[in-house]
Amino acid sequence: MKLIKKLLKFVVALIGLLIIVVFSIIAIDAQGTSYLKVNNNSSAMKDSYVIAHVNVIPMDRDTVLADKMVYVKDGIIQSIGDELAIDGVEIVDAQNKYLMPGLIDMHVHVWDRYELGLYLSNGVTAVRNVWGMPMHLRMKEDINNNEIISPLLFSSGPKLTGPEFIGDDNLNLVEPEEARAKVIDYKERGYDFIKTYYGLTPELFTAVLEQARESEVDIIAHPSQKVPYSFHFDPQIKSIEHTEEFVQQPLEYKLDTISLNDVIQLYKEAEYSRHCPTLVVFNNIYQMMKDDHILESEEMVYMNPLIKMEDSKAQFDRWHNAKLEDDAVVDRIKNQHEFHLYIIKKLHQAGVTIICGTDAGIGVTLPGFSVHQELALYKEAGMSNYEVLKTATINAANTHKIMGDLGTVQEGKVANLILVDENPLLDLGTLKNPSTVFIKGRKLNRETLDSFNEKAKNRKNLLVSGLRYAENLIIEK
Repeated sequence: MKLIKKLLKFVVALIGLLIIVVFSIIAIDAQGTSYLKVNNNSSAMKDSYVIAHVNVIPMDRDTVLADKMVYVKDGIIQSIGDELAIDGVEIVDAQNKYLMPGLIDMHVHVWDRYELGLYLSNGVTAVRNVWGMPMHLRMKEDINNNEIISPLLFSSGPKLTGPEFIGDDNLNLVEPEEARAKVIDYKERGYDFIKTYYGLTPELFTAVLEQARESEVDIIAHPSQKVPYSFHFDPQIKSIEHTEEFVQQPLEYKLDTISLNDVIQLYKEAEYSRHCPTLVVFNNIYQMMKDDHILESEEMVYMNPLIKMEDSKAQFDRWHNAKLEDDAVVDRIKNQHEFHLYIIKKLHQAGVTIICGTDAGIGVTLPGFSVHQELALYKEAGMSNYEVLKTATINAANTHKIMGDLGTVQEGKVANLILVDENPLLDLGTLKNPSTVFIKGRKLNRETLDSFNEKAKNRKNLLVSGLRYAENLIIEK
């Protein structure tokens, strides 16, 4: 009996010590990202002022409104005009720079709060996170309560898959009733969207669609190979992800321009559907094959350490080994990437709405920085600068009703804005280094944005990232 009591005391003490260690790790990480707190950024305390001498790119039309004044009050654009006489507010001299809506990345994977600063530094003022976890609900709460400076965060729930697609990153569904229950549960818990993924059978997919319609929650679809590609053209599905899925599913791994026309026709007939390409994440497969030292590159210092250690390395090993087994795979990947550009060109010519998404946060696709690579690829596919910018502004914002107050510089819209030195309608490169980012009206100058980059470099949050991932497994499984 005494031995049992001693063992119990030891177990209790061990559990208590473990709890203390866990909370200590979390507290240290919270202190590490305290630079994002609104109260720690004196320059971002104000959200009411007039921006003067600014060239406005409204993005509801292809034009520049020269030398305007923009009045922002409580983080909302109140008026735009030649002369605004507003008493008692700060005047911000834009020095004839260019003001446009902040960029929106519609397909990201957020792993920690350091990444929020990286997005802002690159002019991304809203993100659509497409693999939701409990930590994202906490982030959303802090963002919506104006406790931290961050892009607006919209998040799907966990990825819904069928019973065969096993993995700790998937929520495997077996019965239609279970699928309906998950849709209801995710909306009640505060997730904004439902994310469908591989392996959903027609019965499961139909259950998700029907319940999403009843629950009035939008669906983001990573196409399931268990149903025809045409199955994904439903008004409840607001965007279909990944251009590479054209090749992998309806084209059956053939770069077939004739069959492609049939898929494009599906999009053309479904005016409510949008396509989110994520070209950069596939192109990064080619980059990994070309550069044997890409994981040690300077840019990778911005990747979450857990993802870098696990996902980045796994993806690199996979494609490096594929290259060693058959060096022809390098050209095949390159050819498929070029075919993706052709697909975007044909979609655009057909009038299909394209929304910018990068799949940032996996492999070697960096949060924030990759949006500029993605936009450059749309340009390479033949889109004009204005059409490229639409993918990350007005097109993105119009995808979901809950994002409708973003995406343009207009009265009544949220002041999520970026100020750049040159006209992006002529030079997209100017977006890489915005001089000022406005998030819900709060001003962040370039010095502050650069400090966000520095804080995120080589961050030491491997353990806490693992804890948050484990939390998700425990709650969702």
